[in-house]
This record gives sequence, structure tokens and C-alpha cells, in this order.
Amino acid sequence: MTMSKEEIQQQTAETIAALLDDGAPADADFPIEHHLASPDFTKLEKAAVELVKVGFHVDDADEFELDDGTRWFAFAALSELPLDEAQLIEQAQQVNDIAKATGVEYDGWGTYYGNDEEE
Repeated sequence: MTMSKEEIQQQTAETIAALLDDGAPADADFPIEHHLASPDFTKLEKAAVELVKVGFHVDDADEFELDDGTRWFAFAALSELPLDEAQLIEQAQQVNDIAKATGVEYDGWGTYYGNDEEE
């Protein structure tokens, strides 16, 4: 399932607020990880190719198993941005659109701050 524009906006606003509340510098660039997954490796591979074409670095896919025994694959598309809400929403929407076009799941974005703890 991809995310709606409203979900992307809400997640972005909440994540930025949490980072700033924790003391993150507002003017620093942060590593951004967009999370994508699919039970179909071929579709996920197509999404990775499209993301590379528009400038993302893509991690190798990891395989995992759901409770029902279904095998899934996932990777992170990486970039670096400041905590600028408009830029982050635009980038998340771009990844979301690619996920939708290639038939994979987009689970939003995250970043690291401080002692390499995921936010």
C-alpha cells in the first residue's frame, strides 16, 4: 500500500517536530531513508531502478518472512536533506509515486539523529 498525500504530510510534520524537540539542529542535513517493500522481488527491483534514475542511492534488498510465512523483500532509498518540510514532502511524494507505479509498498521515511538511533 502506498501512502496518501495527507499521510505523507502528517508523518513528515510529526517526524520533524520530534527531531526538533529532541534538539536536532534545524539547519543540518540528515540522512533520509525511504522504506519500500514487496513480496515480488522483480517489482521491487524495478522500483529500485527508477529511484536510481532520479538520484537516490538504493541499499541492497533484504529478505524477511511475515508471520503467515510469506516472503517479502525490502530496501531503503537514501538521500540527504535538511529538515525542510516542503522538500521532505516533495521527496516522499516522489518515492510514493514510484512505488505506486511499480506496484510496491511505500512505508514512509525515517532518519537518524544523535547516537545512530532511528527516529
